[in-house]
Amino acid sequence: MNPYNNLPDNAFWKLAVANKSMFDIDNLWDPKFKIYPKSKVVTFGSCFAQHIGNALSDRGFTWLSTELPPTGLSEVSCKKFNYNVFSCRTGNIYTTSLLKQWTEWALDISTPPDECWEKEGRYYDPFRPRVEPNGFESIDEMLRSRKQTIASFKQAITESNYFVFTLGLTESWFNTESGYEYPMCPGTVAGEFDSNKHEFKNQEFEFIRSNLLSAIQMMRKVNKQLKFILTVSPVPLTATKSGNHVLLATMESKSILRAVAGQLARKNPAIDYFPSYEIINSPTSKGAYFEPNQRSVNPYGVNFVMDSFFKSLNEKYGISATVKNTSVVKVKKSKEDVVCEEELLAAFGDGK
Repeated sequence: MNPYNNLPDNAFWKLAVANKSMFDIDNLWDPKFKIYPKSKVVTFGSCFAQHIGNALSDRGFTWLSTELPPTGLSEVSCKKFNYNVFSCRTGNIYTTSLLKQWTEWALDISTPPDECWEKEGRYYDPFRPRVEPNGFESIDEMLRSRKQTIASFKQAITESNYFVFTLGLTESWFNTESGYEYPMCPGTVAGEFDSNKHEFKNQEFEFIRSNLLSAIQMMRKVNKQLKFILTVSPVPLTATKSGNHVLLATMESKSILRAVAGQLARKNPAIDYFPSYEIINSPTSKGAYFEPNQRSVNPYGVNFVMDSFFKSLNEKYGISATVKNTSVVKVKKSKEDVVCEEELLAAFGDGK
């Protein structure tokens, strides 16, 4: 006898993977939490987090949006102006340090800077560079809008039962004079890049882990019942400043983020990890869930991931999903429906 004799089938590659169809590989997620349809769930992070919010709403669960669009705004305009993309208009929060920064602002632990980017007479929020696609009319309007989003982010923390965060990047840009972080490099969407004060940082494991844990602890201090579900975006980098080939930079970045999420989920009963990254990127999928550009996750991949999420909840807790929007579940959404600021970086490689 040895420790491997009595392990279940899912512990062996041949039994759990090689002998099965890619569509029949199961038991990938053992959910920690009973997420009921009435449970309030908020979603933030990288662009893939948007799919989770959509899926919750489409299957009869309570996706909480704390910054609602103006009455009468069309669905197309809501998407254009970043309403109901994440649970409030933060835009993409790609890094755990950005999550911590937003959390500190929301809980009045630190004060957001008054920096503003100007372009062709319009004003852009450096921390939400695309929430208004054509910029704001004035600095005052921009600051008031940011203040509202910070208040809405606080509401998301204090009123939700579950906080879903999708880790996206390790590469980041900081203002060295004041220490705060931008979601995009200055000079890409708007603003001007200054090498004397704008610094690139490719974040390492402990920096990422400590920032994420700190953000979670701050949130749970004001909402002791709040639980977290971490995911890692399966979407490769659009571009890299690391000096490595973009493929190598992608694999390193995602591996570090996956390791951070796994460690925190193993050690903390209030944190779970859902394997969207593995479902899309594992060798079993054979790249079938990507668009021809080998970067965007196609609708079939998105739906397979989300079906796995709800199937696991049902199998463990008997919590079934009720399909409310069949047009979405039947794969009608395309990659254009996803707001992903990082994709703008691709433009700087065109023509080279």
